[in-house]
Amino acid sequence: MDLFQSAQSREQRAAQPLAERMRPTSLDNFVGQKHLLGPGRILTEMAGSGQLRSLILWGPPGSGKTTLAQILARKTGALCVHFSAIASGVKDLKKIIEEAEQLHRLGKSTVLFVDEIHHFNKSQQDNFLPYVERGTIILIGATTENPSFEVISPLLSRCQVLVLETLSPEEIGTIIDRALQDRERGLGTIGLGISPEGRNFLIQQAQGDCRIALNALETAVTLARNAKKKEIGLKHLQEALQRKPLLYDKSGEEHYNVISAFIKSLRGSDPDAALYWMLRMIEAGEDPLFIARRMVIFAAEDIGNADPRALQIAVAAKDAFRFIGLPEGKIPLAQAVTYLATAPKSNASYKAMLAAAQDVEEKGALPVPLHLRNAPTRLMKTLDYGKDYKYAHDFADNVVDQKHLPDELNQQRYYLPSDSGYEKQIKERLNFWQQKKNPAKS
Repeated sequence: MDLFQSAQSREQRAAQPLAERMRPTSLDNFVGQKHLLGPGRILTEMAGSGQLRSLILWGPPGSGKTTLAQILARKTGALCVHFSAIASGVKDLKKIIEEAEQLHRLGKSTVLFVDEIHHFNKSQQDNFLPYVERGTIILIGATTENPSFEVISPLLSRCQVLVLETLSPEEIGTIIDRALQDRERGLGTIGLGISPEGRNFLIQQAQGDCRIALNALETAVTLARNAKKKEIGLKHLQEALQRKPLLYDKSGEEHYNVISAFIKSLRGSDPDAALYWMLRMIEAGEDPLFIARRMVIFAAEDIGNADPRALQIAVAAKDAFRFIGLPEGKIPLAQAVTYLATAPKSNASYKAMLAAAQDVEEKGALPVPLHLRNAPTRLMKTLDYGKDYKYAHDFADNVVDQKHLPDELNQQRYYLPSDSGYEKQIKERLNFWQQKKNPAKS
């Protein structure tokens, strides 16, 4: 390479985003994922032996999936081809496979790095199978979603799934410090420091995503230089980030994690936590009506008859939000959240539903007892439809000793009220009725 080419290369590198320039080129410089890297750890040993196998790297954004794939390919002497599940198609894949087959015949491996592999549908993922199986390509798929749900089983069985962890605050801090000190690839030649409170704020706001940290740092440097400052301060980072980049993808795993935390906080009678998770979802862009629907379900499933008003309040909050909208619509939702969290809990009616559904599934369409059948015609009456039916209002306290279940289920009990809230009164009422029906057993 001549001097002109070298200068051109430096200029091209300088034009790249800081996050790209600071991408590690060796495992020794990689920060994080200590459970996969180091002496005796799987990726270090795999790279050292030169025997790379197909992998699925599952982890949060900014945890190093792309960087690891590139380093592993380089370390094992393989050609690394980047393939985007969003931007590339089957035609692009066929061309890559043709080139990989040629290299395979020459004894050289091809690593096909598929970013966001979960965006491929099942038929598209099928296209990889024969080439992975024959060893034409070594597939490294990156995904932020659970591969058990997003990657087809035949492909999953041919790959080893490695889980990458969110980077720790200490690891994000190391990456920030390196970027500020590195004179060749980072910001070292600028000579700016960073205030302790600014550094802590950036680490907190990055939420374990090194890309967020480096992008915000690069913007903050520009702001500090424009203001003729020698140090990157808190206000520069606040301006660079604008607002907290909440970790929440409405179509991804974190969506289910946060809604799970919300429901479990309600069930655990923790109004403070429930409010936090609800507002976390709303601030991240979740549809508040989705949250309201979950609250309606929760009121019936987890509170039930312990407080029948809970369902009314949940439905009213849903209707109120639909009527008001944001931002004030959060107020009735918050009221409903605190009510549901502090209401007495019972899942007796929900469990009764599951038990009854199980009998329906296992025992099929059992015959309706004759005395409960409808008898609108003379023929039906001659067949004893409706015969000996006891009309409850004709009896004291509207209680009648009469079978209402099919004969095979006559002794079955599904609904077993708890002693919680209003359901305790229901339990006492049912016991009273049972005594009236069978005084000899009381």
